[in-house]
Amino acid sequence: MPENEPWEYSLYIPNDVRAVTVCRRTLRLILTMHGLIGRADVAELLATELVSNAVRHTKGPAALRVRWAPPGTLRIGAWDADPEPPEPPMTLDQVTELEGGRGLSLVRACSDLWGWQPLSRFGNRGKYVWCELEAS
Repeated sequence: MPENEPWEYSLYIPNDVRAVTVCRRTLRLILTMHGLIGRADVAELLATELVSNAVRHTKGPAALRVRWAPPGTLRIGAWDADPEPPEPPMTLDQVTELEGGRGLSLVRACSDLWGWQPLSRFGNRGKYVWCELEAS
């Protein structure tokens, strides 16, 4: 049974494609420990797409952030040091034949809500791209 108290985890990662797997496995462990294993498959897909974009399209470090807000919102997000907004996602029909560029389209299709926001802290700039899964 999921907890009734909010919680949040952040995992800071280097700009290394292996970090995507570390994030995916860490996310599964977090969800398992909090009784949310039923959301793990979709959550892993979403986190993989968000973190992959952060690692592949930027040069600096990145982070995965996972937050639970009762009564049933799971927010998954990726921070990176590039302040440029992500390209707007196309529909899945538009990206079916493409070899790349499907990440945010999958996020859009598989989440209940998604978005991004610019970030600035201590003179550093970047962005946070996130998505939410609501209780079913």
